[in-house]
Amino acid sequence: MNVAWARRFCLALPQTTEIVQWGDALVFKVGGKMYAVASLEPRDGVWLSFKTDPEEFAALTEIPGIIPAPYLARAQWVALETEDALSAAELERLLKRAYDLIFAKLPKKQQAELAAPVRTKKPVKSAPRRGRIA
Repeated sequence: MNVAWARRFCLALPQTTEIVQWGDALVFKVGGKMYAVASLEPRDGVWLSFKTDPEEFAALTEIPGIIPAPYLARAQWVALETEDALSAAELERLLKRAYDLIFAKLPKKQQAELAAPVRTKKPVKSAPRRGRIA
């Protein structure tokens, strides 16, 4: 797994947006709130950070290669030091959980707007031309 893999997975989650912030951090957001951050140029030995719940935070930080995320640990974020700290299936589950945790904290109105199907504009039919036939 690598940043490209994490990017593909996160962008497949509904209404996820991405933005490069802080120079080299690829930030994944839902409703304008971040749930995962991938380092384009890993620093401090961290390549991916994401939100967890308090119980998972404690369990995950006991695993070699997973540390409390710098600057975000107080909000129960963990950071992966190596790309193989977790299996792909486990990382998918945890990234989806991070997404769900952040989505659940959004205002109910915003949740409804994000969950609503995207409406596409119907093509405008032009009215038949009236007038003289030449």
